[in-house]
Amino acid sequence: MGSTRARTPKNFVLDERLERYRDAIEYIPAAYAGNWAQACWPLDPHADSTSPRSFREVRLDLGCGKGSYLVAAAQAEPDALFIGIDMQPVCIAYASQRVIEAGIKNALLIPGSGEKLSHMFAPGELASITLNFPTPHPRKREAAQRLTTVEHLLDYRKLLAPGGTVVLRTDSEPLFDYSLPQFEGAGYTVQWTSHDTRADHPSIPMSEYEERLVEEGATVHGICARLDEEPSGQQLQAAREQSLNSLYDYIPEDLYEGAYIPHGMNFAITAFRNRRRNLEARNSRQ
Repeated sequence: MGSTRARTPKNFVLDERLERYRDAIEYIPAAYAGNWAQACWPLDPHADSTSPRSFREVRLDLGCGKGSYLVAAAQAEPDALFIGIDMQPVCIAYASQRVIEAGIKNALLIPGSGEKLSHMFAPGELASITLNFPTPHPRKREAAQRLTTVEHLLDYRKLLAPGGTVVLRTDSEPLFDYSLPQFEGAGYTVQWTSHDTRADHPSIPMSEYEERLVEEGATVHGICARLDEEPSGQQLQAAREQSLNSLYDYIPEDLYEGAYIPHGMNFAITAFRNRRRNLEARNSRQ
């Protein structure tokens, strides 16, 4: 995920790549709603009657990028099925190539934005949803597009199994601060938070996007929230009002002076810094 476009090398032919690795891509996901764990279990001609016939659980990587996180997570838990969704066909091409070349049998890709998850998965079918570096959409008019609004989190509730989790990882502390009350308002219990998930949770695989951000000086903020009881009307109302906030409301007073600026916030930070300098200059002349 993230706000930058995936780069392609010279002589990269997208359609050819998608066709070559199509065994790891599912173009009609609605056909498997409610049956992913069984339908994707690899056939073993030598299996006996006591062998398992389905994956233990299904995990969703929403915005999987080029698939390095997806592949590493699948390798770590071979008895769980990992499904990656991304809206960029280039990312689907790279991710499916990673899955095929690594010989992964418990991961696959779905092209798309994830807007119709309820058509792809049955209620309670997912054990977890991972949001790796979603686009922050900082402006107020873009607020509904953030993947951690209370409305999105309510949609995830319907698909999660009891005790299921949603994990957010982001380079944007404003998105982190915005998201916490959204989780609570949607009826989730926060299991952990971190302002440096790489240090606090080193076992979480890295994505290519995270690697690039870390090289630029980013630290990764994270929230892991577990499905809990349905929220009250009062909780929902408060969360819905807060969900309309601009992320500019969460920018620190120092305006990231001398520090990493989260992706998607550069324009605003530059404007705020210029405004502050102009104000200071006017005050000094009075």
